[in-house]
Amino acid sequence: VQLQASGGGLVQPGGSLRLSCTASGFTSDYYAIGWFRQAPGKEREWVSCLSRADGNSYYADSVKGRFTISRGSIKDTTFQQMNSLEFEDTAVYYCAARHGFCSGYIAEVNWNYWGQGTQVTVSS
Repeated sequence: VQLQASGGGLVQPGGSLRLSCTASGFTSDYYAIGWFRQAPGKEREWVSCLSRADGNSYYADSVKGRFTISRGSIKDTTFQQMNSLEFEDTAVYYCAARHGFCSGYIAEVNWNYWGQGTQVTVSS
């Protein structure tokens, strides 16, 4: 399985970006996609996850109401729409995948596959 993350960039506070994560190698939708981020000088933190089989999504409190993770119309693509971006959202964003479901925060060690990071910078 391979994951390809894209969509990062530079945006002003209050702006929006949409990240994409495309998976290759899964033979069914029985897997979950998670987004993590790592800001400079900080540990990587969980942001959101989506169980692709049932469409259930979960969010960290810091992004709830601003970020939306969803399945794309293109097979095995997952989006994270990020609205009302704040300076504190600046980080390298990573997508990860695990077999089965997610039901909220799951520790990094329990994610089976990782994509490369994509930089999101919120700056005026």
